[in-house]
Amino acid sequence: MEPALYVVATPIGNLADLSQRARETLAGVAVIAAEDTRHSGQLLKHEGISTPLMAYHEHSSAVAADKLAGRIRAGEAVALICDAGTPSISDPGYRLVRAVQGLGCAVVPVPGACAAIAALSAAGLPTDRFSFEGFLPQRREARRKRIEELATATATLVFYEAPHRIAATLEDFVDLLGPDREAAFARELTKRFETIRRATLGELLAEVLEDENQARGEIVLLLGPTPKESQQLEPKLRVLLQGMAEHMPARSAAKLLSSYSGLPSRQLYESLHSTRGSE
Repeated sequence: MEPALYVVATPIGNLADLSQRARETLAGVAVIAAEDTRHSGQLLKHEGISTPLMAYHEHSSAVAADKLAGRIRAGEAVALICDAGTPSISDPGYRLVRAVQGLGCAVVPVPGACAAIAALSAAGLPTDRFSFEGFLPQRREARRKRIEELATATATLVFYEAPHRIAATLEDFVDLLGPDREAAFARELTKRFETIRRATLGELLAEVLEDENQARGEIVLLLGPTPKESQQLEPKLRVLLQGMAEHMPARSAAKLLSSYSGLPSRQLYESLHSTRGSE
């Protein structure tokens, strides 16, 4: 194979989702950098692939990335995989990609399964604009602060969440955003007990609390865009914001009024542009 870093997507559950191109790539490279060699070893054994594995994960040093990049520069083909799905999505694979790019070597994507995209495609929420937010902070205070920052997002938001935190995260969403905000819950995608449910935050929380099985397995949580009626500012604040924007940049006006009103500066900035666009 041509010397390059091949970023190879692997199944997120159903092994039949491994593409023929991915199979041929994994069999043809000199070495496979894997997040967990024991876990990935099971996939390779299932596919009859004997390519050597080496560990590359969030605790790997920059030296490890440089060594792999050096092997590519020396003429070898290297594959990067993660435990499931597409590498570099909510994992440290991007560091290896940057190291390889820094040496002027090629990085070749071999696309396939991605839990975030799979969940989004079947959730029934708007997909014309979406933002992947990865994992929310583990600590409650930091998590709630991040939720508040995202409260007025006008795009669908996609999160990964651990089973032992899903109930607490949904409780924070309900408390901060209200029980009626539209959302979706995707669990164990492509596996036997796959669950995909679109409902309100309050309904999703109730289901997770009532059925302990809903707090098991890999979870993708999706939050629908802020309802349009929630994006409107009070008339007095809107007039004040418009007046301030006549004497300073829009972002500065939004930031200043945010400190006064307590509203997110992003919401104020987007409201200002929405108002100008309708004039």
